[in-house]
Amino acid sequence: MSGGGQVFGALLRQLRLDALLTIEGLAERSGVSVRGIGDLERGRRAAPQRRTVAALADGLGLDDHRRERLLAAARAGRGGDQVPMAVRTFPRGIADFVGREDELVSLAMLAAGKELPAAPAGAGTDPGTDPGTGAHAEGDGARPVVVAVSGPPGMGKTALALHAAQQLVDRFPDGQMVLELRGTDRNPPAAAEIMLSVLKAFHVADSELVGAGPHGHAALYQALLADRRCLLVLDDAHDEAQVRPLLPDRGRTMVVVTSRRVLTGLRDVHRLALGELAHQEALAFLARMIGEERAATDPLALSDVARHCGYLPLALRMAGSWLATRTGWTVRRLAGRLAVEERRLDALVAGDRKVSAAFDLSYRRLTPDAARLFRRLSVVPGPDAGVACAAHLLGRDLPAAQDVLDELVEAGLLGTHGDRFRLHDLLRLYAHGRLEADEGPEAAERVRAGLYRWLLETTVVAGRWFEPGRGGPEGGWSGLVDLSTAELARQWLRSQGINWLAALRAAAAAGDHAMVVEVAEALHWFSDQWIFWGHWTEVFRTAARSAEALGDEVLRATHLNYYAWTLIVCESRPDDGLPVAAQALAAAVRAGDAAQQAWAHFYQSWAYRHLERFADATHCYGRAADLFAAAGDPHGSLQAQHGRALNLLSQGEGAAALDAYRRTLAFLDEAGALIEPHIARVARIGLTSGIGRSLALLARWDEAIACMHAAVRLCDGLDNPSLRSTQLHILGEALVSAGRKAEAREAFRTCVTLGPGTEPWRVPDAHARLAELEAGT
Repeated sequence: MSGGGQVFGALLRQLRLDALLTIEGLAERSGVSVRGIGDLERGRRAAPQRRTVAALADGLGLDDHRRERLLAAARAGRGGDQVPMAVRTFPRGIADFVGREDELVSLAMLAAGKELPAAPAGAGTDPGTDPGTGAHAEGDGARPVVVAVSGPPGMGKTALALHAAQQLVDRFPDGQMVLELRGTDRNPPAAAEIMLSVLKAFHVADSELVGAGPHGHAALYQALLADRRCLLVLDDAHDEAQVRPLLPDRGRTMVVVTSRRVLTGLRDVHRLALGELAHQEALAFLARMIGEERAATDPLALSDVARHCGYLPLALRMAGSWLATRTGWTVRRLAGRLAVEERRLDALVAGDRKVSAAFDLSYRRLTPDAARLFRRLSVVPGPDAGVACAAHLLGRDLPAAQDVLDELVEAGLLGTHGDRFRLHDLLRLYAHGRLEADEGPEAAERVRAGLYRWLLETTVVAGRWFEPGRGGPEGGWSGLVDLSTAELARQWLRSQGINWLAALRAAAAAGDHAMVVEVAEALHWFSDQWIFWGHWTEVFRTAARSAEALGDEVLRATHLNYYAWTLIVCESRPDDGLPVAAQALAAAVRAGDAAQQAWAHFYQSWAYRHLERFADATHCYGRAADLFAAAGDPHGSLQAQHGRALNLLSQGEGAAALDAYRRTLAFLDEAGALIEPHIARVARIGLTSGIGRSLALLARWDEAIACMHAAVRLCDGLDNPSLRSTQLHILGEALVSAGRKAEAREAFRTCVTLGPGTEPWRVPDAHARLAELEAGT
């Protein structure tokens, strides 16, 4: 150590002895460690910074004169210079950093010793401390802060850490160090090697390092950081074992660890899980790289480039570099090149850097099972998958599949949302490339075909829960998906909609018409509970074409009827639905099938009612009712009677409608177990509401509103936001007409909170009605 440091140490010792204090006593009074004071007095460390000197002076109880002597000795001991700051300069590229505002705010708050707000439940980013561990409380200046920044390869973890370090540099005057942990190398440096580099960077004497020996370096490292306010960026950590010894156990140092891995095993850390950039952030990133003027020439093309890059910072940087070095290229030209999925990763190259190379580094560290699942997840058609899907792809049971999924999440290659798992778009392309390369194109196709077959077979079992007379799986269900109740079946069908729809399309394209028809038939009654999904028209149109290809007129009539329903009800296109229902009727007549003739008449009547052709509707409802009764079909009879009541209500015939609704409700009660429970429940809601609407036409407001309230209550526990929104809207309108505006506002407020799955126009209309009512108060 310098002679100045020895002068400071001698003065400190003399002042301590004058105060009749031991080193331990001064440590207790000042908050400076026993080891730190001992090293200072022996001249083994450079004179401390002003803040530490002030703490020592306070502990010694010095007057102004002796305090200034100690401060002057410290300044002389430091020779007017700071302790060496950084072991390396920040790399180029930070200047074009964009976005990550929330993460930067979180890091700034942590650097200031402030608590972070709790993350919302289910949020993808958790900028909080691990549950059950201590947080860095505001004003607690003696506790280190550790932040683990994780995310898939190419997500910009290092860029965020370095950009934040530049912004926070003034908060850490004793040193800012960036340490490369090289976690993706085959032989990353051990913690001991990193510690030694830190000690040397802070000019710890070689004699002291030799004296402590390799086993003593950890203690020197901890003591070094205990008395300093430093910022350490541990970039690209390999695992917890590499990082854990490098975390300070006391003092005011802040450590930002970046890693592709989640590093779940670290305790007492704050976590930031990075996702894709927002759309506007991605556009700003590209514009900064290629110039605002060039970016503005074709904003749609720029948007396409950002989308094809999956909003991944590394991919955006590659695309931006490509354009920046090819000034003759239009943005549209690059967008067109990236639009070809099979060549997208090959196009995302800048010099010797490739997006796919970043993925390779993570892929090669996976266990064989994890690598196989990662590859095979690329054939999942939708944006995410569940544990059952993973188990099928692996050929393993659910617990084993969960373990492998956890490994992929820990490796940063899978994102999570609730109990679903998601591959980033570019990782999906990479995984599919690995699937074909590692298992072969033919095997890849077998994996895809096997998954699609499994999806469709499971869809049939789940859908049959809702068919009259079918219910749950016959003879027990030993599949990977728990379909033991109708509610579980409903949840699976909804969560997997995009996946099984893609499988259905593939079956139709492959000419597997029997499977297409079987799936659509199994979903018919379920579709009533998810009316506004948006894809039923495609499902039943495809099934009608497959039935025609099979040459089966009964099946064709059946699925044409379903198709007509989607046009009339799901898409509010009764004019288009009428000719389809007519085709269904013709096919049913040719086949001599009375049941499908009845349904064709029923759907025609539904279209006529929407078109206000009430006389035609009355005739068709009558024909349908007669045919259903002759066929002994209680479900069809219920629908026909309900339809006739609706037709009367639509014509404003309150008394006749009330009588028709009550007779239909009596029929439902008498039918009892002949009507499937879920069908009976939905019908009862509609009939109860219809009675209320009929009473409203007769201005019997108290009775009407009581019935409408009852209809809303019947929706409780039924996962059908469409039906609930309809009943709330009807109740709100009745309350307005009855002059009970405060209650009407409450009904409309509840309606607007229902979110997705409602009738497309219900929530916007409820918003408008609520605004009108509130404006009138």
